[in-house]
Formats: sequence, structure tokens, C-alpha cells
Amino acid sequence: MSAFDDLHPSVQHHIVNSLGWSSLRPFQEEAIGPLLRGDHTLLLAPTAGGKTEAAMFPMFSRMLAERWAGLSVVYVCPLRALLNNLHPRLEHYGRLLGRRVELWHSDTTDPLRRRIVTDPPDVLMTTPESLEVMLITRREHHERLFSELRAVVVDEIHAFAGDDRGWHLLAVLERLSHLAGRTLQRVGLSATVGNPDQLLEWLAGAASGQRTVISPTTDAGADVEVTIDAVGNTANAATVISRLHRGEKRLVFCDSRSKVEDLASQLRKLDVQTFVSHSSLSLDERRRAEEAFASGTDCVIVATSTLELGVDVGDLDRVIQIDAPVAVSSFLQRLGRTGRRAGSRRNYLFLTTTSESLMQAAALVRLWGKGHVEHVQPPPAPFHILAQQIMALALQQGGIARDEWRRQLGNVPGFRTMADEHVAQMLSYMIETAILRDDQGVLWLGRAGEDEYGWRHFMELFTAFISEPLVGVRHGDHHIGNVHSTTFARWPDAEVVLVLGGRSWRVTHVEWGRHLAYVVPSEDQGRSRWAGTGQPIRYELCQAMRDVLIGCDLRASLSKRAIEALDDLRKDFTWLEPGSTAVVRSRDGVRWWTFAGLHANAALATHLKARQGYAVAPNNLAIRMPSDRSGMELEAAIRELRATPPETLLPEVSAKALEGLKFSACLPGELAIRVLQMRMTDFPAVRNVLAEPARFVDVTKDNPLPG
Repeated sequence: MSAFDDLHPSVQHHIVNSLGWSSLRPFQEEAIGPLLRGDHTLLLAPTAGGKTEAAMFPMFSRMLAERWAGLSVVYVCPLRALLNNLHPRLEHYGRLLGRRVELWHSDTTDPLRRRIVTDPPDVLMTTPESLEVMLITRREHHERLFSELRAVVVDEIHAFAGDDRGWHLLAVLERLSHLAGRTLQRVGLSATVGNPDQLLEWLAGAASGQRTVISPTTDAGADVEVTIDAVGNTANAATVISRLHRGEKRLVFCDSRSKVEDLASQLRKLDVQTFVSHSSLSLDERRRAEEAFASGTDCVIVATSTLELGVDVGDLDRVIQIDAPVAVSSFLQRLGRTGRRAGSRRNYLFLTTTSESLMQAAALVRLWGKGHVEHVQPPPAPFHILAQQIMALALQQGGIARDEWRRQLGNVPGFRTMADEHVAQMLSYMIETAILRDDQGVLWLGRAGEDEYGWRHFMELFTAFISEPLVGVRHGDHHIGNVHSTTFARWPDAEVVLVLGGRSWRVTHVEWGRHLAYVVPSEDQGRSRWAGTGQPIRYELCQAMRDVLIGCDLRASLSKRAIEALDDLRKDFTWLEPGSTAVVRSRDGVRWWTFAGLHANAALATHLKARQGYAVAPNNLAIRMPSDRSGMELEAAIRELRATPPETLLPEVSAKALEGLKFSACLPGELAIRVLQMRMTDFPAVRNVLAEPARFVDVTKDNPLPG
């Protein structure tokens, strides 16, 4: 007897007879038992691994066997595009079983929303933001909608858990559970992650019930073709794409919208049928491109990470990456797009345009070859999300008792660990500034709260965490690209030189309210290949870059150009040794090469500035040190740094970094800066750097520095 036999007879019948499936995949069979028992479950499988069916067939089975009525399952996705893509499939399964599946997001029409409220479906597919909107409508509406809710399925859960949108999701789930009057079964779907047990614990929170992780064992390196090439620029990349794999469908990933548009333009000039997909395009435009690509043969679609998630664009022949993503998990998601046809191989081609991206691509392959996948790490100290949720509850219920948030939201892991004194400080500040109003122990939105976050402006409550905190970079009227807002956290107290578009730029002005930074070309230390890299890179990837520079085996084929470029790169780092950092004096100045990531280096640099008075500038791989200090002085400074407890090392944060950010008005300045500091520090990486010996090298003389 197999687990399939435990499904409701109607579900069994339609899987075999209506869908024509001879069997379920082993992974889907394994999920049946825990889901039918009501376990909180995390289902891990590669792209197109059948996770949706693995979750929903048992859910439909429980609906029928236990006679669930009304809205019993909410299916949450991070993207509208993914919801639109999945809806026809789940709607078909539901129709076969006599159950209704509806879709609600920002594009859903008002008549359909009214029908959903007055006649709830069995399954509602939606986003956390749309759930929030439902919760603040008239009380009888959300009470009618959610009183029969039994389970929540969260697709692409890793896309939520890594940022503040995940804390918002968990808070909404707690409020839904409160309305339903029962513990909701929580089911997460994800590609491979490095810490599945912790991710499931994060999703389940304090909810009672068994936890089960279902993860099929696969050989990640079996029958995979990975190639790294060095092409020098986007125009050369377009030429390579136009000539390689003609007659095949190629999905090309770029990690910025401007690069997507540039490459697409170059390909069209070469008469390649090219489509584009990124978040700045309208939904209709993106959908038309994806549908045209899915039905094509000899064509290319150029996309940002929006196509990394489970949106189906048909059967692919090739995945090509311009430069490199910053995570092995992204690489695996994209790799999983290929090799679905019998007899085909999974494949991935890196076309790198800079020395930095070549090294990063090689480092990703290095980590993948070792079986490494990043841990999903929810951001610490989400005080601003708690502030948003308290305001949302006040709107939802028409005022709440001062401690009501603890009853409804207190089980959210990120809120549960907050010190009472810090929460009290935040609430007092919100009342003092009229964001909240305390009327004999009942909290309402105050005058300032109504102006900023009242019903009319309610969607402003979400904009701080539904999108990446990016800042546009401009030279005059020319938009160069976007970088992470933490790039400017120390400006204007310290000069910021960043590398973007292959050039060095010095920041002259930041408009926090408009999320814009203005720059001018710089010949300063930005000439360093990696000075001021916009996006923080994790410690593990930076360490893998060091391995690549020292020389290590790679589970990939390298083109002749890539081999030559790596050889040239390694000539600049002949002084590197495994297991140690290095303070290197060169003609460009003195740098402490830690390979620790920007968050660790920023914390170390802040201490050196505060205690030693050093003018320092951190990036992902190194810290620029003062060139007028001797080796003995630098050695003493690092020795003193080693004697400092790592948990006390926090990066310097300019108060201006908080200007214009949503919810900064809800937090006292000291608490807001502390939140940003906690999020910009990697304590384990700091600890690892301080545990390694520091070597001193003078490459201008090929001799160690004195001392």
C-alpha cells in the first residue's frame, strides 16, 4: 500500500483518469502522510519539481474527507505573475473535485472581490499585501471570509523569509489564525535552502503541531553542463548569444533592469528575436513577452530575477547568465529551468563582462561544487514592521487595547524576542509624535498617523518592505543603475566611491526622500576593481573568491578567454595564502584584505576609525587603511581590535540614512539607527576575521612591511 492510497478516492480518481498520471513522483508521495496529518511542512524541490501538486493534492483530499466548507486554504505567492501563472492549473484541479479556486491581487476587479467576500471560494490565491487589505475592510467581511480557514500554503517561502516582507507575512498569518479561532496548518514551498529546519521553525513560529521537512535527495552535480566565459562587455555578450545555440530557446538573466534593456537592444540589432521581462514593465507587457517566448522556438528572453521564481515560460534549451548572481540558491533556481526534457541536460553559461564578475561566477561554482547553499536569514529587529502592524490592527478593529498586539502578534518570532523596554519606548514615541493616540488605554491612529498612514494612504504601509531598498544612481540626467541603500549609510560623514557600469563614481549628494544618489566620475581609489561594490556580498562567497584567486578546482568548463583572464587576475594576488588575512601596501595605497563581506568590513572599519582615528573605507573584500602608518602601527591596531568582543563591533550609520525611509518616523532615532546597525553587521564573519592571523606585505618592494 502506498501513500497515494491515503488520498481521498476522488483525488485518486482524477489524478489517474482526468490528468492521466500513472503515478506521483516519490517526493509527492512522501508529502502525503505529513500533510494529511496536519503537520506544519516544508517542501523542498528544484524548479518544476512538482511542489504545488505535492502540497495541494493532500489539501484537496482533506477538504473532501473532513468536509471543509467556505474558504479553507489560502495560497500565498510573492509575485502577481506567479499567481497568474499558477491559477489556471489550481483552478482546473479544484473544478475536477467540485471545489472553487479564486485569485485576489491588486489587478483583481471590484465585482470579483465582492463575489469572493459574499461567496468565499474553497481556495484563495493571493499576496500578503492583499490579505492585509482584506483585513482592514469592514469587520463582517473579514470575519465571514476567514472564519473557516484551516491551512496556509506559502509558495517560494525563501523569497519572503530573507527580508521584512517575511515578518509582515507571519504577522498577517497570526491575525488570520486569531480570526479563525484555530491553529492554521502552515505549508512552505521552496527550492533548496541551506537551513530547512530553521526555515520551517520560522514559518511555524509558536503554532502547535508537528514539523516535517520533505526534501528529495538529488545529485546536484549529475549531468550538468556549466561553462564560464569572459566576454568583456555587454555588446560582446550579445554577439556570443546571437551566434551560439541558434534555433534554441535561451533564457538570459541580468541582475539589473538597465542591463536587461541594454542587452535586449543589442540583440535586436543583431536580428535575434528578443523578449524582455522585468519588474518595471507593466503586467500586460510582461505577460505578452513571456507567452510569446513560451510558444517560440528560435528566440531569447532577457530577464531580471523576476523569472527566477516559478513562473513557467515553457521548455527551455539554455540558461545564460550575464555576469553572476550573488547566491548559490539563485544559481540553482535558474539552472533548474533547463534539462526538463527526456535526454536533455541541465546547463548554465556565465558570460562575464568584468574581472569582478568573472571571479564571482567562479566563486559561485566553487561553492556549488562543495554542496553549499546559503542559509535564509530573516533580518533582525523588525521594530518598524511591528509599528506598521500595530497601526494596521488599529485600522482593522477601530482601535485596540494597548497590549492587544501581544495577544494577536506576540508569537511572531521577530516580535517575541524584542525587549519590553524597547517596545515601550517605541509606543511612547509614536504617541508623543501623534502617530498613535492613547484614549484611556485604547490605541487609535493619531493626527500624524492619519495623515501619513490612514485609510487613504494605507498602501504606504507596505512600500518599505515589498521592494528592495534600492537607490538610483545618476550622473547629471543619466541614470546609471541602482544599488543597495546601505551603500550610502556612512555618507556624508565619509566619502563614498562606488563602482557601477564598469566605472568609478564619487557620491556628491543623496536625496533620501527620492531614493536618488548623484555622482561624478572618480579617478580615486575606485580604480580598485571592487571598491564600493553596491550590493553586500555574503562572507561565504567572498571566501570562495579568495579560494579562486589562490587557485582551486572548479566544477565547470572555462573558455580560453576565461582561463587567461583568471590567470591575469591571479598575478595581482600572488601574496594570498589560505587561512589568513593580509595587509598589503601597493602603489594604490594600503588595504587589509579580509574577504569577509561588506557588513563585516564596515563594522571593523568603524572601530578602526573610532579607536585609532584612521581614515578607512570598507568594501566587500578589503578595508582601505591609511597609507602613512607603519606596519608596526597597523599590526598594533589589528591586535587591539582582536581584543574587542565581536558583538560590540557595529558599523557607523549616518542619521541621514534614515531620512525618507518608511516607518523611520515611528521609531526613536537611537532605536532606528540600532536596527540599521544590526542589519548591516555580520557577527560570525567578524569573529572569523579576527580569528585569522594577519600577514603584512609590501608589493612595492616584494618584502614584508616593517614589524
